[in-house]
Amino acid sequence: MKSLFDDNVYEEIKVRFNQLHKNSKPLWGKMTVGQMAYHCQMPLNIILGKEDYNLKPNWIVNLLFKKAMYNDYIWVRSLPTVSAFKVIENKDFKVEIVKLKNLLDELHTNRKQNEWPKHPFFGNFTKQQWGQIQYKHLDHHLRQFGK
Repeated sequence: MKSLFDDNVYEEIKVRFNQLHKNSKPLWGKMTVGQMAYHCQMPLNIILGKEDYNLKPNWIVNLLFKKAMYNDYIWVRSLPTVSAFKVIENKDFKVEIVKLKNLLDELHTNRKQNEWPKHPFFGNFTKQQWGQIQYKHLDHHLRQFGK
């Protein structure tokens, strides 16, 4: 599985996000491109230690789904979204994509650090797992918009 901590993967993700525009339409799901750009900031805020979104550990979900967060399989279309990550209100794509790119750049700047925060829902991840999770989530939503 690719990792967002890899320089080439980081560049690939940036190129793919640059292909989106305010009128991009999803191939599946209900989010607009602005809502998706906002939604994609949330896991980046978690890994950067900026926000925990009031998520609480759940050992059953952890046991059943933690490995799926970073394994080699892509996520299927229309996965349910954790309620804390659902975006209902409209979001301005131009504003949210700038915020998202800034978070990506911040993560890339810190990519060499070895210690990362505990995930508020799933608990501890290794650096490798964190990088894979971040890539997998962004890849999922870029594929959602055909990129």
